[in-house]
Amino acid sequence: MVLIAFKIFILSILAGVFGAILGLGGGIIITPALTVFFGIDIKYAIGASIVSVIATSSGAAVAYVRDKITNIRVGMFLEIATTTGAITGAFVSGLISPKYLYIIFGIILLYSAIMMFKKKNQEIPQNITPHPLADKLKLNGSYYDKVLQKDIKYNVTGVYGGFGMMYVAGVISGLLGIGSGIFKVMAMDLFMKLPLKVSSATSNFMIGVTAAASAGVYLLRGAIDPKIAAPVALGVLIGANGGTKIMQNLKSKTIRIIFIPVLVYVSLQMIFKGVGL
Repeated sequence: MVLIAFKIFILSILAGVFGAILGLGGGIIITPALTVFFGIDIKYAIGASIVSVIATSSGAAVAYVRDKITNIRVGMFLEIATTTGAITGAFVSGLISPKYLYIIFGIILLYSAIMMFKKKNQEIPQNITPHPLADKLKLNGSYYDKVLQKDIKYNVTGVYGGFGMMYVAGVISGLLGIGSGIFKVMAMDLFMKLPLKVSSATSNFMIGVTAAASAGVYLLRGAIDPKIAAPVALGVLIGANGGTKIMQNLKSKTIRIIFIPVLVYVSLQMIFKGVGL
């Protein structure tokens, strides 16, 4: 058992690095790895995944907020949509067949991957006209890019589209019980035209809030096993701290190149699950 815990710990470090760089949380790696490689029951794997998301957010969000990459105003504004969507998803979960939702959202993600690929060489969004609501809510911001070695000022547009996509992300999370970090990054990058580093950092800030809200439910269900969750939390926390340093020293183009295959993988997994493959 000690050897298994150590292997889970090492895997979780990698998951933490990956999650911190892309803003997805470690769950996208933790859940399939625990079930496939370690034969752990899916309910305990999901419980550990929730813990990993909180750990990723705790490790990465602090560093990103300290370095002023996270747009806290955007995060708190969009969290309203995500939370409302999650509540909606919980209410209607028994009324809609999950298989159709997997297919629909899988297609949405695949389309998003194509759109991201078209802008794969973009480092910083250019000539973005700020949305009137973004001006009113003071959502526009700036951060220091260590790679470009200069302050990057950016405007926020597509506020309604981003807010709507965040609502959809919340619904998905509530209906299907999956993490919605990938939708958060996509909404901020494609709809609101935030720099990808800001999208990733802000997603890390948001996913912790969402995961913390649902962790209590999983704990009461008995789905969080300390023998699994403890090495996952510790490993992901260490990995996330390292991931923040790596992310800040990568170009946005490089992060996008890493993100696109992940987007394609998740979209195909959802479509396959929807059609029963």
